[in-house]
Formats: sequence, structure tokens, C-alpha cells
Amino acid sequence: MNNPGGPEPHHAISDMQTDYVVGQDNIEGRLGPIGFDIHNRVFVVSAIASVVFIVLTLLFPERAESVFQAVVSFATGTLDGYFMLLVDFFILFCIALVVLPYGSIRLGGPDARPEHGYLSWFAMLFTAGIGIGLLFFSVLEPVYHANVSLPLGVASPFGADGQLNPEAIPAATALGLAGTFLHWGIHGWAVYVVMALALALFTYNKGLPFSIRSAFFPILGERVWGWWGHVIDILAVFSTLFGLATALGLGAQQANAGMNFVFGIDISTVFQVIVILLVTAVALVSVWRGLEGGVKKLSEINMVVAVGFFFFVLFAGPTLVGLKGFWSGLSSYVTEFIPLSAPFGRDDDAYRQAWSVFYWAWWVSWAPFVGMFIARVSRGRTVREFVLCVLLIPSLFIFIWMGVFGGIALEQLYADPDNSLVKEYVIDDYSPELSLFGMLNELPLTGLMSTVGIVLALVFFVTSSDSGSLVIDTITAGGKIDAPRPQRMFWATVEGLVAVVLLLGGGLAALQAGVTATAIPFSIVMLLMCYSIVKALNGELRHRRRRT
Repeated sequence: MNNPGGPEPHHAISDMQTDYVVGQDNIEGRLGPIGFDIHNRVFVVSAIASVVFIVLTLLFPERAESVFQAVVSFATGTLDGYFMLLVDFFILFCIALVVLPYGSIRLGGPDARPEHGYLSWFAMLFTAGIGIGLLFFSVLEPVYHANVSLPLGVASPFGADGQLNPEAIPAATALGLAGTFLHWGIHGWAVYVVMALALALFTYNKGLPFSIRSAFFPILGERVWGWWGHVIDILAVFSTLFGLATALGLGAQQANAGMNFVFGIDISTVFQVIVILLVTAVALVSVWRGLEGGVKKLSEINMVVAVGFFFFVLFAGPTLVGLKGFWSGLSSYVTEFIPLSAPFGRDDDAYRQAWSVFYWAWWVSWAPFVGMFIARVSRGRTVREFVLCVLLIPSLFIFIWMGVFGGIALEQLYADPDNSLVKEYVIDDYSPELSLFGMLNELPLTGLMSTVGIVLALVFFVTSSDSGSLVIDTITAGGKIDAPRPQRMFWATVEGLVAVVLLLGGGLAALQAGVTATAIPFSIVMLLMCYSIVKALNGELRHRRRRT
């Protein structure tokens, strides 16, 4: 079996043989000066639907906003229990993979060995599934959850009269941090494990194309190369597209807020649109330069700046308070893990529906994007090693970051609530995009570090856009990883335009709607993937028994 355009497998199992060749359904040629190599159905349907969505939202913004709000209400209100049980199931599925004999199976076959050392692999895992969220939510969430959304009904330290009750601070702080860790910890990474493991197994072990539809070969057989597979890939395109657009929209809001804080530029949707367009232009240059010359270099720069930014906050602020925030949040997260994960018997609907369900939908939307990246760098790992490391290592890094930022912000809030910008931006006058800068206001070199925060937000913005365009282009090019650059530039442009129209169509509510609307059908795709993974792993065990 041929596999051009995708990683070469170490071996192929007879129960997954197919005559399908990567790119056999593609259209290749030139359109004026533009070269193209596109899957003739996936690309066309995805592109036309994207353009129609952009045009209709711009023509009918008020109607679009009402539709977006209805989608959010349905997903977070009616389907809240479904999304929470879905992600809980993914965690249980991951645990089963670790403890059952499946854990000893090696991605790529018994003779495969890792292509990257642990440190390099851990660094890539860390950068894969995070981005603007580290900046946007690391101060906002701990403060908000400890004082406003009240996870599990814990009392706010600020009473109805607005007075601070010091005795309520420890419990609210611990659970506020734990509630934040819930959204950024192993629940989300379990979603990524399912997607990445499916892609790795069916590419490296079964010899199928590096495509999401390949994971459904055990269910659909050869039909997976027809319209059933087209629909799966189209859903993956839109899931990735709207997940990225949400991140880009949040990044534009935060960059605008930072410029307002440092330079006095007004916060407005128009300015945020300008930011998106300018950064998309930079992303186009990065996409044109390719993976090595563009995405990789920007990612390396971003990682260095982000680490330096973290250590500045840790050592310039009250260091012990930051470390205590991490430990307090982690301890409470472990203790309250099951209650926070349960969808029933709770009286914290505002927290559970408005926050947790939105996050689970967002993680599902990002799964094709992040899962493809994780799969590409994880060949040679055993299933047990893969699952444990992907679940735990990035989660721990994120806990440290958010525990330090959130712990310091909460300390600032309770030390002087009457003059706290954190309190003003998060509690009194909800301005989530300003929350980070409120915390930085209490530290030395406020202007400089706020500027660094803006730069980080913009670079996260660029790396998300160009990485996402590479993934979407791979899907819409029939699994080819070396499609012409103009196609990647097309998708980078579409990502920026979708982010723009979502902002124009209702701001944060529209961004949330874009995520939840695509996550609903794609969550079903991921459930079916679990069945395919088990089928593939059983085939690996049978093959191993025959070898021995």
C-alpha cells in the first residue's frame, strides 16, 4: 500500500489494508498564477461554506448575533450534562488504556523508537495545546471563580454589602484556583489524547493516510474514502476553524486592552478588527516561509519570551505567595476533582454552564489541530507512556503558570480591595481582557512588562493562525502535508476573516457560539473514535501474539 504525503508506517496490519492512495481524489493545476492541489470535495465544500458564513454574518449582524446567543444557550444550558459526561468519559477511557494490556503497544510498531528526547517532546507538548489562554485567563479565572462564579457554591469573601470577610478568603482562593485548574488540566488533555492517539495508531501502525477519516476505517471500511469520510473531514475543518477564530478573537481583545492600558488607545471592536487584519498579514508571511522558516522560529521566540515573562512575575511579585497559589490550587484540585467533574447535584450553574461547558466545547474544537501536531511528534512512544505524559506534563506546567499568576492577583485583591485594579477589572466592572494588566500594575516595570504581554499575545496570535492553517490545509488537501503555499495562505486569511465576523456579530458570545456549534457534532465523531481506537489496539495485540 502506498502512503505518499504522510509519515511512513513501520508496519501495516492486514485487517486495515486499502488500495487508497493519498491525493488520488485531488485536483491539481494552476488558477492563474496560483498553484493548487486540493481535495475536490472537502476543500470546495469547506471553502464555500466558510465564505457564505462570512458574507451572511456581515450582511445580517443582528440576526447573526441572535442565532449565536441561541446556540450558546442551547449548548451550555440544555447540553451541559452531555458535555461534562463526555469529557469525564474521555478521562476514564485514558485510564483504561494505561492499566490494560493496550498500554504496552508502541506507536509505530514494536521496533519503533522515539524520534525526540523527553525534554524536546515535553516542550512540544507544552506549546501544542496552549496559547493566548495563558495570558487571557491566568488572572481572570482564579479571581472570578473565587469571588463571582463560586464553584460548588463556596461563599465569596465579599459579602452582599461589599465588605471583605477575611475568614472566607482561604476556601474561596483554593477553590477558585482549583476551578481554573479544572478547565486547563487533564480533562482537556484527555480530549487531545483521544484525537492524537487515533491519528498516530492509524497512520504509524496501520499504514493509513495521515487523516482524521482514517480513524473510521474499522467502522466504515472503504466507504471512509467517500462521502462519509468527506463529512468527517469537513467537520474537522470547521471545528478547527472556529476554535482558532475564538483564540484569535480573544487575542485581539487582549492586545487592544493592553494598548489601552499602556498607550491609552480606546477599546473598540473596530480597533480589534484592525489588529486581527494586521496580525493575519504577518501570519501570511510566516505561512509563506513554511514550517521551518516561519512557524518553528516564531514558536521558539514565543517560548523564550513566555518563560522570561513568567519568571519576572514570579520573582518581581511576592514569590512565596505565587508558589503558595500553585500548591493551594493543586491540593484543592485533587481533593475536589470528582465534585468539580460531576454534572449533577450541584448549585453552581453559573460556573458549570458558562465556564466548564464552554471550555469542554473549546477543547473538542481544538482537538483536530492539536491532535495532529501531538501525533506527528510522538511516534515510538508506548500507549501508556503517551497517555500519561500528554495528560500530566502539560497540565503541570499550566498549573504552575496559572497558580502563580492567579495567586499573586488574589493576594493583591485582598490586600487592598479599595484600590485594586484586579478587583475593578474582574469583579466591579467586568473587563476580562484587562485582568492581566491589572495584576501587572502592582509589579515593577509595569509599562515595560505590559508591553511584553501585548507582544506575547500578538505572537501567540500569529503562531496559532499559521499552525492552524497548516492543519486545515492538510485536511483539505486530502492528507497531503506538502500542498502549495497559496492554499495555506487562503486558510490563514479565512481564519482571520471568521474571527473578524464573529467579533462583529456579537463579541465574546459569538466567539463562544462558533466553538459550541462545531463542537456538538464533532464530539460525536470523537466518541466513535474511541471505538476505533479499541479495534485498532485489539488488532495490534493479535498481531503481537502471532509474532510471539
